[in-house]
Amino acid sequence: MSASGDHERVRTQRQLHEVIVRQLKPSDREEWLRLLAQLYATTSEADHVASVDAFIARVQHEELLPSAVFVTERPEGGLCGFLELSVRNYAEGCTGETPYIESWFVDVDYRGRAVGRALVEAAENWARERGHTELASDTELDNTASQSAHRALGFEEVERTVHFRKSL
Repeated sequence: MSASGDHERVRTQRQLHEVIVRQLKPSDREEWLRLLAQLYATTSEADHVASVDAFIARVQHEELLPSAVFVTERPEGGLCGFLELSVRNYAEGCTGETPYIESWFVDVDYRGRAVGRALVEAAENWARERGHTELASDTELDNTASQSAHRALGFEEVERTVHFRKSL
C-alpha cells in the first residue's frame, strides 16, 4: 500500500472476488467494533470504544501515526477483516523497533479466501515503506488455527511463554 493510502487489490485462484485492502476510515468505526468483539469473545463492543475512538480521532486530524489499521471490504458492503499494527520498542526474536500485529481477524465466512494473507501483505508493505526489516506477532498457545496461518505466511515461532497475574 502506498503512503497515500491507495487500495491494494489481491486476487488468488482460491477467490471468487478481489480482496480490497485499505487503511481504516472513520466511517468504518461500527464495523471495526463488530470485528473486535468477535475476535475478543470475552469482551463487548463497548470495551473497545475508547481506543477505537482515540485512533479515529488521530486519523481525522491526519496525525502521523506509528501504527495502522488495515481493513478488507465485503463486496456487498461492510468489512470482513482487519489487522491492527503498531511499532513496538521490543518484540521477541527481533532486533530494534519492530512493527507488531496487535490484532488480526477475518470473519468466518471469509476465511480461506486469502483475506488474512492480503491484510498481512499490507502490513508488510507499510513496514517496508518505513524502513523496517522484520514483522512480529503472537497468538494464544491453544490457538492452533492462528499458529498455522502465521506459519503459512512465513512467520517463524521464536518462543512460547506462560504469563502470570496475581491480584493484590
